[in-house]
Amino acid sequence: MGKRFEVKLKENVGGGIIKIVADTETGVNYLITSGLGLSGMTPLLDKDGKVVID
Repeated sequence: MGKRFEVKLKENVGGGIIKIVADTETGVNYLITSGLGLSGMTPLLDKDGKVVID
């Protein structure tokens, strides 16, 4: 069994970290923030407000 999530992008921003990860089973991309005072995870949306799916 492989990993469920794959890190596509990781950036250090203002003392925190922003990552874009893809769910390898559904293809849905998520935006994850940590270390910026608040941490969170949300589906990544394109310019039309639709969920980004690989």
